[in-house]
Amino acid sequence: MPARYGGFETAVEEIGKRLAAAGHEVTVYCRGERHPEPEYLGMKLVHLPAVKKKVAETLSHTGLSVLHAARRRPDVALVFNAANSPLLPVLRTLRVPVATHVDGLEWKRTKWSGTGRRYYRAAESLSVRWSDALIADAVGIQDYYRERFAAESVFIAYGAPILHETDTAKLAEAGYEPGGFHLVVARFEPENHVHVAVEGYRRSGATKPLVVVGSAPYADAYTAEVKELAGDDPRITFLGGVWDQDLLDALYAGALTYLHGHSVGGTNPSLLRAMGAGASVVAYDVNFNREVLGAEAGRFFSDAASLAAEVEAAEAAPGEAADRGAAARKRAAERYVWDDVAASYERLCEDLAARRLTRKTVRPRK
Repeated sequence: MPARYGGFETAVEEIGKRLAAAGHEVTVYCRGERHPEPEYLGMKLVHLPAVKKKVAETLSHTGLSVLHAARRRPDVALVFNAANSPLLPVLRTLRVPVATHVDGLEWKRTKWSGTGRRYYRAAESLSVRWSDALIADAVGIQDYYRERFAAESVFIAYGAPILHETDTAKLAEAGYEPGGFHLVVARFEPENHVHVAVEGYRRSGATKPLVVVGSAPYADAYTAEVKELAGDDPRITFLGGVWDQDLLDALYAGALTYLHGHSVGGTNPSLLRAMGAGASVVAYDVNFNREVLGAEAGRFFSDAASLAAEVEAAEAAPGEAADRGAAARKRAAERYVWDDVAASYERLCEDLAARRLTRKTVRPRK
């Protein structure tokens, strides 16, 4: 906190501040850059260290967090990421009800080796075994846990920030004009298909530039691959990570198209932010993205050739692209509301504290 990187951070901030405003005591366990104050937006912050290695960073931090929480005996624990499930028995021993947000299908990410994938598959099973409730942010994730584990989950999506006005001066300072570029915002990981977006754009006859925002720790090889695909094409610009949220919002709102390649998560926060900004979305064709965008608020690609065609079509008919962006904003405003999300988490926590949800709720049926 404050949230700067990733959907979980954003969700915890948006949900946590609303729960705190409703009178609940909210403690958030943080790693990374330390906020100068012990509280933020009504939430109590506890900063703990972590082992700075890809395979151990999350679990080491969560281990320390669980030990710290064990002394406080919270009424309810919300655990984000099924990878943390080996630590759930500690909370269960203390009779602390636990809901686990299982996120997407992490084992499908190419950054994990065979051992890492086996761990994540096992962690999914343990989250079912040891959680009092599972949280899924997409119907597709609900379906996966029901089909693979015969386990039920509580569906709570993310919210979308709705932007009716953005800082166009920020856009101008960056050298762009509204409707004058195509945009990618993603961590540089193969399952986010940044390479397909770059290759497809380069194949296209587009005259408007492509702006690529993002980076990733532990992804040097993939980053090099993406930049090699871009070659010396003067139409393609890599901005790296953009931490100025006003500028990022202006980029979303000003893009002719937002090219969204994420494929293994559930409801993706970057997609929701783009929709809330009124961006015309061209998304990778998987069930999660179709679920969020619906039939009218987006277009879809499956490979470099189909992406190239969508980019060219948007440049040929910018008015139609703008209409899809308006439809996307309307859909986000109606379906992905942070106040509603926080209210759902509040009801979930109340049910857990009252023992109306237990392991029997999610345990596989016999």
